[in-house]
Amino acid sequence: MRRYAPASVVSVLDDLLDEPSLSAGVLHHRVIPARTAVSVPLPAWLDPRIAAALAMRGIDDLYIHQAAAIEAVRAGEDVVVVTPTASGKTLCYALPTLQALAEDPSARALYLFPTKALGQDQVAEFSELARAAGLTVSAATYDGDTPAPIRSAIRSAGQVVVTNPDMLHAAILPNHTKWFQLFEQLRVIVIDELHSYRGVFGSHVANVLRRLLRICAHYGSHPVIVCCSATIGNPGDLARTLTGRTTRLIDRNGAPAGERHLLFVEPPLLDAATGARGSALTVADRWALPFLRAGRQTVVFGRSRTAVEILLTGLREALREGAGPRSRVRGYRGGYLPSERRSIERGLRDGEVLGVVSTNALELGVDIGRLDVAILAGYPGSIAATWQQFGRAGRRQGVSVGVLVASGSPVDRYVVGHPEFLLDGAPEEARLDPDNLHVLLAHLKAAAFELPFEPGEMFGPASADDLLSFLAEEGHVRQAGDGRWYWSSENFPASEVSLRTAAQENVVIVDTTPDRPRVIGEVDLFSAQTLVHEDAIYLHESVQFHVDTLDWDERKAYVRRVDVDHYTQADRAVTLKPLDVFAEAPITGGRRIHGEVMVASLATIYKKLKFVTNENIGWGRIHLPEIELQTTAAWIVIGPDAADVGPGGGWRRDELDVALVGAGRAIQTVASVLLMVDPRDLGLVTQVRSPHQEAPTIYLYEAVPGGVGLAERLFGRTDELIEGAAELIAGCGCHGGCPTCTGPRLEPDVDAKALALRLLQALGADLPQAPRIGTGRPR
Repeated sequence: MRRYAPASVVSVLDDLLDEPSLSAGVLHHRVIPARTAVSVPLPAWLDPRIAAALAMRGIDDLYIHQAAAIEAVRAGEDVVVVTPTASGKTLCYALPTLQALAEDPSARALYLFPTKALGQDQVAEFSELARAAGLTVSAATYDGDTPAPIRSAIRSAGQVVVTNPDMLHAAILPNHTKWFQLFEQLRVIVIDELHSYRGVFGSHVANVLRRLLRICAHYGSHPVIVCCSATIGNPGDLARTLTGRTTRLIDRNGAPAGERHLLFVEPPLLDAATGARGSALTVADRWALPFLRAGRQTVVFGRSRTAVEILLTGLREALREGAGPRSRVRGYRGGYLPSERRSIERGLRDGEVLGVVSTNALELGVDIGRLDVAILAGYPGSIAATWQQFGRAGRRQGVSVGVLVASGSPVDRYVVGHPEFLLDGAPEEARLDPDNLHVLLAHLKAAAFELPFEPGEMFGPASADDLLSFLAEEGHVRQAGDGRWYWSSENFPASEVSLRTAAQENVVIVDTTPDRPRVIGEVDLFSAQTLVHEDAIYLHESVQFHVDTLDWDERKAYVRRVDVDHYTQADRAVTLKPLDVFAEAPITGGRRIHGEVMVASLATIYKKLKFVTNENIGWGRIHLPEIELQTTAAWIVIGPDAADVGPGGGWRRDELDVALVGAGRAIQTVASVLLMVDPRDLGLVTQVRSPHQEAPTIYLYEAVPGGVGLAERLFGRTDELIEGAAELIAGCGCHGGCPTCTGPRLEPDVDAKALALRLLQALGADLPQAPRIGTGRPR
C-alpha cells in the first residue's frame, strides 16, 4: 500500500518525469533560474518606529520598486506598481499609510481589493506591522460579512478602511454623510490587483472611482492613488482609464525568486480519428497526488465550480485508497460560506491544509503562505491569469513547480502546442470601457443620488448635462431653479447595479437534509440555470447534493445530500438578433459588420456524466425562463460568390452548416488569442441563412451587457481572424476535424476540416502549411 512519505519537490518531479505514462504527455519543460534581489537602504524620512518594525521582520532595506513607489507617493504622485506575484507590493502602500498615520493620527486611508478574502488578509498583515511599530491604528474590513455594531465603529473611528468595490458602490458612497471623517481626511486610496479590473467589472469600477473622487472633492480631500498590478501589457493606460488621472509607472522589479520548473502537458490521445483525448481533470489529479503524498503544499486550479468539485472528489478518493493526507485537502471557490473560506486560508498559512483545489478565487494575492506546486487543469484564459496561478507556488525562495494541463478546448491545445505564446509573448492588455452608455447612466444616477450636479459638471469625458436631461425625462432627476440637478426618484439607484454580473440577484442554496434546513452557498442567476436546475447534481466540498426544487421566483434552490457516481452538465440554446449597425465594410467573399445585438440564452437539457470516464448515462429537460443580453458583436456575412446554396450552387445546405460552425469555432479561438481575452468573453452564433442578413453569417458577440469594446477590435482585424483560423485548422493533425480546430464532430462521416477550410479560402485565406499543433517536445 502506498504511504504518505515526505520528499523534496525536485525528487518528486524527477519521479514523475520517469513515469512513461505521464512524461509522454509533457510537450515542453522550461526551467526559469533563480533571481537575486536588488535593494536600496530605507529612506531617512521613514519614522524610526516603522523602520524598527521592519527590522524585526528581517527587512533592513527595500527592493528598488518599493523604494521608488514610496518616494513617489510622498511627493504626491499617483503610482501604478507592476511586479510579479510575491514581490512585496504590499509595502508600496503600507509604508506610506503608516508614515501618514505616524505623522497625523487623524489621517485616513481607503484600501480597495476585488475580493473580500483578500481584504481581510491585508487587514491582518497591516495591523501586525502597525503593532510591531508601536502605533495604535484602527484598521478594519468593511464588507458584507461585517456585523452591524462593528460597522458603526468603523465609520466613526476607522483609520484604515479595507473594502471591495461592491461595498464602496452600494454601502459607503450612497451613505457618505455617515463617513465624513473618512472623506475629509482621506490621504491614500489603494487599488490592489489592478489587472482584475477589466471588462464589464472594470468599466463599473472606473465609474465607482469617479463617484468616489467627486465625493472626496466635496469634502475637500485630495488623496494619492496607489495601484498595484500583476504583469499586464498596458498597466499605465489601465490605471489612467480606471482612475481618470495621470499615474507614474513603476515596473522595475527588485525582488528575488527561486528556481521554477514549468511543464506544459496534454492528456493522452484516445482516438486518432476524432482527436479525442483523456480528461484534463484526471491528468491534473495524477500530477498532484505524488506531491501531496510527499507533503508538498499544492494548489490545483479548475476553471469552473464543477471542475473544482470533480478534482477534489478524485484527489480525496485516491488519497483514501493510498492512505494519504485526505482530510488535509480542501476545496475553495465562490459559493462557499465566508467562514469556510477563512478556515481554508488559515490552514494553508499554518500548514494544516496541505492541498487546495480552487477556481480563480485564489488567483489573486490572498496570503496562503508558501506553496510548492501549482497545477492548472486547463488554460485560465489569459497570459496574466496563467502567471498569477503559477505564481501561487514559490511565492518565497525555493524550487517550485508549475504544470499546465490542456483541456480539450482549441485555445488550450494551441497554448500547450505553442509554449512561446505564454513563455515569451507579451502579456495581454486589460481593456475596459467606462463610457459604455449602460454603465455610465447607471452610475450617473447613483452619483446624482449622492450629490447634486452643478450645471456643466463633468462626469467622465464630458459634461453630464445631456445625460442628466435624458434622466430627467425618465423622472429620475430634476433641474432646480439654481440650475443644479437633484435626484427626484424614490428608488435607491446603487442597489439596481451589479458590478460583476449581468444579473443582480443570486440564488440561495438550501440543504434540506438535516432537521433544520441550512444555507450552504449561493450562485448568480445566469449560472443558476446550469448549476442548480431541478434534478441537477450540485457539488459542494466534494459532497453531492440533488436539486429537488428550484424556486425561480423566490431565488432559492432546495437540495438534499446524495451519493451517486455521476455529475450533471447543462447545455444552452443561444439565439441572436441584430439591433443596429455601427460600421460595415467589404471583405473578400462577403462583408464585415460591427453592431448591436440581442442575445437570448435558454438552458435546454442536461446530461448525466460519470466521474472519471465522463460517460453519458442519461439526460433530462430544463424548464426555466430565457435570459436576454443586449450587447455588441462583429459578424461576417458570406456573399453568394463564396457560399451559394441550392440548385446550381457550389454548396449543399448541410455542408455549409458544418463549414460555418467549423470556421466559426476556429475564428472564435483565434479571436481570443489575438485579443488576449478569456474565450468565455466571446460567444459564437452561426446561421446558414440569417433572417436579418438573408445570407450565411458568423456572429461573434461579447458576453457582457453593452460590450466593452472587443467587438470593435474584432471588426478591425477580420482579415487576421480569417487567416489565423485557416492556419489553425490546416495545422491541426486530425483527420476531418476535431475539438482542437473545428469543434466536436457531430457528423462522423463529414469532413468538417475540409469544408471549413474551403469556406475560409473563399473569404480570402491562404492555406498555409503550418506545423501541427501539439507536436512540440520538452526541452
